Amino acid sequence: MPVRIFLTAVLLIFSISSFSQELRCNVQVVSRSIQGTNKSVFETLQKALTEFMNNTTWTNEVYAPEERIVCNILINLKEAISTDEFRGTIQVQASRPVFNTSYNTVTLNRLDQDFQFSYVEDQPLIYNPNTFSSNLVAVMAYYAYMIIGIDHDTFSLYGGTPFYQQAENIVNRAQNAKEPGWKSFENKKNRYWLTENILNQYHRPLRKCLYVYHLKGLDIMSDKTQEGRNNIYTALDGLKKVQSQQPGSTAMAMFFDAKSDELVNIFAGAFPIEKGKAASLLKKINPSNIKKYERITAGQ
Repeated sequence: MPVRIFLTAVLLIFSISSFSQELRCNVQVVSRSIQGTNKSVFETLQKALTEFMNNTTWTNEVYAPEERIVCNILINLKEAISTDEFRGTIQVQASRPVFNTSYNTVTLNRLDQDFQFSYVEDQPLIYNPNTFSSNLVAVMAYYAYMIIGIDHDTFSLYGGTPFYQQAENIVNRAQNAKEPGWKSFENKKNRYWLTENILNQYHRPLRKCLYVYHLKGLDIMSDKTQEGRNNIYTALDGLKKVQSQQPGSTAMAMFFDAKSDELVNIFAGAFPIEKGKAASLLKKINPSNIKKYERITAGQ
């Protein structure tokens, strides 16, 4: 093989492997509530988790640097159970750009209260989809797949399914874990129920809403504001069935935790009749945010 062709082939392989990571993730570990522990372990943990999320190849797809999914993870440690075991919360946020604008829309905003893990400083973090060896790795991998799945659902109808299934696989392998968050009987808002919801047939309208809301709503609003807003309203109207069948489900809460403020801004700019319809619909499908949706019609 000529040297030039060989070098071109090597560079191509290198560039593909370099751009295969899917996430651009910022991880922050806060440990203010924990006293008397060597703080360097938390600095090391933060660095290790950042590298784990950003350098693991989660899919077989090729991502250019500008296509990587922007996400933020805040780990707030509340208690040191032992010298190497900790309990706290994990807040996971992700966003995606809106076409033809400088605006990024939040796709996931979830506070997970069931976060407990063991970690020894400089411990390697390696994800193996066929085993469960570390709750820390499992939780991080779970949310990596949820982030990727939701992102895919916003670009193609039900496109996130294989990634939600990977998250479900992690749930299944975690059923014997001593740490909370994985089992159906613990509570209705944990990781088990989030993947159960997102993959069951009752929540198909929610996943269709993710697609229409983003690709046929937000992504066209810079040129076709009214059409985009109408499409978003239609997508939301499909959630009435979900709310009636599984009121206040974990997946619905996940959606509105990410979108409630944005929805107020979207419909506050509509015509008065549309504002009233939108506010009424949102109060029906997301009653926990009724006060927030009253701002849509305030002052008209």
